[in-house]
Amino acid sequence: MRIGELVRRTGVRERLLRYYEEQGLLHPARRPSGYREYSEADVARVRNIRTLLSAGLGTATIAGVLPCMVDLGNGLAPACVDLLPELYRERDRITAAIDEMTATRKVLDGIIAATVPHADEVAGALARER
Repeated sequence: MRIGELVRRTGVRERLLRYYEEQGLLHPARRPSGYREYSEADVARVRNIRTLLSAGLGTATIAGVLPCMVDLGNGLAPACVDLLPELYRERDRITAAIDEMTATRKVLDGIIAATVPHADEVAGALARER
């Protein structure tokens, strides 16, 4: 199938499909005309890439883990036991980012919760700043 059909079947834009190819995640065959030719397996592969992206993995990590992932029909699972430490590291990285964002939100919540002067005082303060 050509790239337009892969776009239609996966919902992934053409530009992203080309990016996945640049990152070594997709390996379409080439016709003599130079057009990319995708297979049915590429449809599943793109869906697996999207699943791993939605799990917070970057394309470099995906390139390393994708060959060891199997689709169980209801989700992906690592088929190589030595892949688990890398997945745990990624989970720890995501957890740290969540913790940082939670702390950031707490600071913002404090700012929001601060006592706000009357509306006319706010308007006057804004006018003085300009």
